[in-house]
Amino acid sequence: MDRNRVEKARIMIVDDTPANLKLLDQILRDADYRVFAFPRAEMALRAARQNPPDLILLDINMPQMNGYEACEILKKDPELCDIPVMFISALNDAMDKVRAFQVGAVDYINKPFQIEEVLARVETHLKMRQMHMEMEKYNHHLEEQVAEQVKEIAESQLATIIALAKLAESRDDTTGQHLERVQAMSKALTDRMQMDGLYAELTDSCYAQNLYFACSLHDIGKVGIPDRVLLKPSRLTIEESELMKSHTLLGAETLQSVYEKYPSNQLIKMAIAIARWHHERWDGSGYPDGLAGKAIPLSARIMSVVDVYDALRSKRPYKEGINHQKTLDIMLASSGQQFDPTILSAFMHVEQELERIFNHYSGKV
Repeated sequence: MDRNRVEKARIMIVDDTPANLKLLDQILRDADYRVFAFPRAEMALRAARQNPPDLILLDINMPQMNGYEACEILKKDPELCDIPVMFISALNDAMDKVRAFQVGAVDYINKPFQIEEVLARVETHLKMRQMHMEMEKYNHHLEEQVAEQVKEIAESQLATIIALAKLAESRDDTTGQHLERVQAMSKALTDRMQMDGLYAELTDSCYAQNLYFACSLHDIGKVGIPDRVLLKPSRLTIEESELMKSHTLLGAETLQSVYEKYPSNQLIKMAIAIARWHHERWDGSGYPDGLAGKAIPLSARIMSVVDVYDALRSKRPYKEGINHQKTLDIMLASSGQQFDPTILSAFMHVEQELERIFNHYSGKV
């Protein structure tokens, strides 16, 4: 321990007896401490808030505010609660000492005191405080390092996820911007839902952030659909349609195998729900499980609205894209049937923003 750092410590002494105050002041100054003496607890508290000391020596029996009361106030103040308090008092009953420790003191010295004892205990508590502060500093630095490492890992995981999603997208997206569109549109929609206070899940910022990234994996299962079906320029047969629908299960099963290895990853857990159930319908007539209403996870219901808007607007091998207003008309006609009416209502409040997003990522602006 660096002795000079202890010697230059700031010590506050509080005692209403002038002789005691003067004696303690002289003892501590001779030991090369910086000393601030006060005859009243109220004065000491005001000074401590302006310039916190490293240690406080506190008398108990004082007018207006006694030492116990002053110590309790210090310990309730988040800016001052870590300052060690030593009582120096003529009270020598055991219960007086018990109360001193109950209100937060670290030590108790009886008057009349020995100079050597006071100095030894002061130095001990200053060293302990210094070590405590250094440990806090080290822990903070360690937390920053861990946070940075976690961030790097998270970013690398997200990069891998986006790469996988891009692989699936490359199979049938003619613009190459489908993922960017659904991500941006899902964010615009969830921002509106948060603003309107819809669905408690969205009050959690982590939920909205996970949704932003998880929605890019909604069609990951299309990697397993043959080109003859995925890229067919005409209407699918019943058999082909069933094969196409299987992309929901393929995607969910693939992501489930990842989740089993990383069961604490909430993003992957959400991505499973989106991949499997984003083609479910509010009235229960969707696939693959025929879920209805709020049995369909919220993330999948949000994705359904965004995905259908993008699908209707987009050109595909088997169809031309349709304009914004006609898309809205089609979707409104399906409120309460295909879509959660609450989500669709929020969607309609941001429809101009969604049109802007679609045009921007489709090269139309």
